[in-house]
Amino acid sequence: MAETRMGLVPDLWFENFVVGQRFTTRGATLSEAQILEFALQWDPQPFHLDKIAAARSPYGGLIASGFQTLLVAFRLLYQERVINAASLGAPGIDEMRWHVPVRPGDTLRVEGEVVEVRPSRSRADRGTVTIQYSVFNQHGEKVMSFRVPHLMQRRPPTTDEPA
Repeated sequence: MAETRMGLVPDLWFENFVVGQRFTTRGATLSEAQILEFALQWDPQPFHLDKIAAARSPYGGLIASGFQTLLVAFRLLYQERVINAASLGAPGIDEMRWHVPVRPGDTLRVEGEVVEVRPSRSRADRGTVTIQYSVFNQHGEKVMSFRVPHLMQRRPPTTDEPA
């Protein structure tokens, strides 16, 4: 199936997804200031906060928190409307892995592939759309991967009756 820009679709419902469907988001660049600010508040490890300590770490320099990377990916998915008003959330994130550190100035983009589309057996108004995500930097290196079983609403029935 061809790759698409999901952001061009006004509303994505359960029925809009098919196995094998692929998409790519736009990019977002992480600045040193953003990395430091996030780390200070949420993940205060030395290799996220302190350039000197980070230089001595196994990473050889300042790196973004993996959780910041995940949140940037989710923001990009929201902007592209993969995650939108029809989303009912998700029961979790599966198989989350960080492959390559994200550094100041890296531009991240997300690629996704729909791997399962399953109607709910107990709730006719929804289903599960499982998407395998990969996050890449500007060099094409995979920095992160994860799988999400999104709970999605089915398209509401239409009626020809006047309101």
